[in-house]
Amino acid sequence: QGQLVDAGGGLVQAGGSLRLSCAASGRTFSSFHMGWFRQTPGKEREFVAVINWNSALTYYADSVKGRFTVSRDNAKNTVYLQMNSLKPEDTALYYCAAKHVSSGMNNYVQARTYGYWGQGTQVTVSS
Repeated sequence: QGQLVDAGGGLVQAGGSLRLSCAASGRTFSSFHMGWFRQTPGKEREFVAVINWNSALTYYADSVKGRFTVSRDNAKNTVYLQMNSLKPEDTALYYCAAKHVSSGMNNYVQARTYGYWGQGTQVTVSS
């Protein structure tokens, strides 16, 4: 429930860093697990990271482990994705997404289990 606005993308050289943010409207933010996905032309939307409602659990795609960190501030209704040591293969349109707690954390890698999505923010990593 509510709107998601993601931001923070840009152009960065390989090895650089970016921090994406996703601001949610409403007062039900803590009722959702928050995920990040990315998509490039011709490919399926790919799971990147997820954080549960109270920040007790986080999961990452193998491709970003050790480089990306997802966090959230429920008081600010905001989730973040800190991206370090960026690689050209990280280039994609990044989306935040909300998965209601009633669905649990099962299938968190599957985009179709998330009910709300941001508009996407472009991350481009140059060689």
